[in-house]
Amino acid sequence: MTSDTMTFTLRPPDPSGDAGLLHRWVTHPKAAFWMMQDASPRDVERAYREIAADEHHHALLGLRDAEPVFLMEKYDPAHRELVGLYEPRPGDVGMHFLVAPTDTPVHGFTRAVITAVMAHLFADPATRRVVVEPDVGNKAVHALNEAVGFVPEREIQKPEKRALLSFCTRERFLRAVSA
Repeated sequence: MTSDTMTFTLRPPDPSGDAGLLHRWVTHPKAAFWMMQDASPRDVERAYREIAADEHHHALLGLRDAEPVFLMEKYDPAHRELVGLYEPRPGDVGMHFLVAPTDTPVHGFTRAVITAVMAHLFADPATRRVVVEPDVGNKAVHALNEAVGFVPEREIQKPEKRALLSFCTRERFLRAVSA
């Protein structure tokens, strides 16, 4: 999976083997919107074990040069996260992503990650539209979403947050990344 000059590979996380790594990521202050700040390593392992067993929710670790650098989750919004909050269409896929915290940020890296995540999701011909529901206060991710073609529809109230429901079609994504 390539985004501009960065190449990423994907693999499912190993809930026990990757729990320490994932725990460091999801409890980092920059991951506040992931809402796992108080999770223990055991909580993280349990969460990713549940995702691995869930037919409607999948997690993948993104690697660059064999090093894990991001986490992505995809889910079926007709069965997870957004049930009853909007009318899902055939081909809708929900998505979350988290870039590993670093002390040496690389300019354009997060945009390369979201571009690669979107390319991966749209590589499946059954995916017609990607759905996201970030916290309304997460302005950085709103800008990234817009950069890859997402269009906000409306704010929704989820049990854990006020979220900005946004959609990106394959056509909008292709236009955004070719501009």
